[in-house]
Amino acid sequence: MFTFLITNDDGYFSEGIKALREALKSLGKVICVAPDRNLSGVGHSLTFNSPLRIRRVDEDFWTVVGGTPADCVHLGYYLILDGKKPDLICSGINEGPNLGEDITYSGTVSGAMEGRILGIPSLAFSVFGRDDVDFAEIAKSAKEIVLRVLEKGMPEDTYLNVNIPNLRKEDVKGFLITKQGKRSYKEKVLKLSDPHGKPIYWITAEEFGWRLEEGTDYWAVYHGYVSITPLQLDMTNFGALEELKKNWEL
Repeated sequence: MFTFLITNDDGYFSEGIKALREALKSLGKVICVAPDRNLSGVGHSLTFNSPLRIRRVDEDFWTVVGGTPADCVHLGYYLILDGKKPDLICSGINEGPNLGEDITYSGTVSGAMEGRILGIPSLAFSVFGRDDVDFAEIAKSAKEIVLRVLEKGMPEDTYLNVNIPNLRKEDVKGFLITKQGKRSYKEKVLKLSDPHGKPIYWITAEEFGWRLEEGTDYWAVYHGYVSITPLQLDMTNFGALEELKKNWEL
């Protein structure tokens, strides 16, 4: 029997994590440990400066009060599973895509990153679309990828960022291995006022500006394919490494 550890960044109440949990139950034991609130955009952070509390909400399902997705992976692994490695760590299903440079902000992707740091094969799942999402349908595609990983394995130092178009399973065109896409950031800071007239600020996106380049994660989901992007822990720019050695003459 397989064992899965699941987390997310949308909170334990998210329909996405519930659908993923149900889809994987037929494959083995599913342990869910998720934040107590929505933490979209929290990135890869661990809580060192304040204590955490964990609360059981259902069978094999816990929420971490004040915890990030990375915190949840740690508590799930070290506390709930007592240091016994699960077969897979799955993060999501996120309510909205995680594409291109946005993965650096994503708590969903960071949950999978933390799993890979712990030496466990890990995947992050997100849905391309926010309106009228049938997460049970999205979870069917996620389950298919999980089965493929269980059968074929995953390269070392690698975790997978999976984006699934908001379509019924039978309408998905297929699965593509993709590279990280790019977009032109157009964001702004809104200056507002609180009820006392003091200034407050809100960071918001004006345009997403995705580049529709074939072979990228965005191109795949835009055209109805599931995008599977292999990410790595080693972020060294090896091309720049050699260039700096050659040109800087240190």
